[in-house]
Amino acid sequence: MTVTENNEERMKAAVNLEKDQALEFYSMMLLIRRFEEAAERLYQRGLIRGFLHTYIGEEAIAVGAIPNLREDDYIIGHYRDHGHALARGLNPKTAMAELCGKATGSSGGKGGSMHLFDVEKHLMGGHAIVGGQFPLAVGMALGIKMKKGLDSVVMCFFGDGAVQEGEFHEAMNLASLWKLPVVFMLENNLYGMGTEVNRSNAAGQDIFNTAASYQMPAVQIDGMDLLQVRETVIEGISSVREGNGPVFIESMAYRFHGHSMADPSNYRDNSEVEEHRTRDPIDRFKQVCIEIGLLTEQEASEIGDSVDTTIQASVQFAEESAQPKPEALFTNIYAEPDKD
Repeated sequence: MTVTENNEERMKAAVNLEKDQALEFYSMMLLIRRFEEAAERLYQRGLIRGFLHTYIGEEAIAVGAIPNLREDDYIIGHYRDHGHALARGLNPKTAMAELCGKATGSSGGKGGSMHLFDVEKHLMGGHAIVGGQFPLAVGMALGIKMKKGLDSVVMCFFGDGAVQEGEFHEAMNLASLWKLPVVFMLENNLYGMGTEVNRSNAAGQDIFNTAASYQMPAVQIDGMDLLQVRETVIEGISSVREGNGPVFIESMAYRFHGHSMADPSNYRDNSEVEEHRTRDPIDRFKQVCIEIGLLTEQEASEIGDSVDTTIQASVQFAEESAQPKPEALFTNIYAEPDKD
């Protein structure tokens, strides 16, 4: 399967959605977009420090993929992780507080933007080390397989830049050899930091072909089309859950903003960005749903108002939350046991 721009196919796929599903998906994508925009404003005010990598433009991947998982499935990803966390159901207040380094955050303010965790939701975090999630994903999948009778899966998100890391190839090889329950989700947004993918990877924009070397089923899809992502991921999860081994899904997308807030994005023309904005995943999904009667303009407006209220409450919660206490430095760390 390759990327398609066929509106008719998308609309046919949308017919299989219930109205409440369409409303939920639209609401979730919009929540992620507004969350990221609010986070950027907080960063500019100095309330979020360090690095901030937003998911703007890639919302359809998280929302098209993650809701298809069960509660006992696992998610692990990279440092552009806010969308994954929100799509898994992490409270926006808790997430925003974590970005601001507050005690009420998901990791007590210790993780920040690149390390959103929620063990109860089997959200095993974003990881700042490029490719660092691969060994962990394979380890979790091996643990699942060793526990007889389980059919849980691990969904591992990564960017095109991580494909050049040795851990990627090691993980792909072991996952294939041992038929581990992993869904490898490549979010190819065409740029690894400031370098266009065709200049940094011999596979260019067809990285999914790499999976053939590991005897792994692989597809490339339009990652800015929620319906195509959803359909492909459902099929992939089913195959993995049946014990057929891992699958590889390359979702082609585009980040509308820079690599991080520290990136002015001078290496690409504004015309290129504007061209990709015409494929905005939220607008495309909204239009398709309106055309086939799953969503009205009035409902979309009401969802927008509701999302804005949620984001405002999240920002207020983060701003008003307390800083971690000094003694928190000594909690949740490895230490030698007391010899007494």
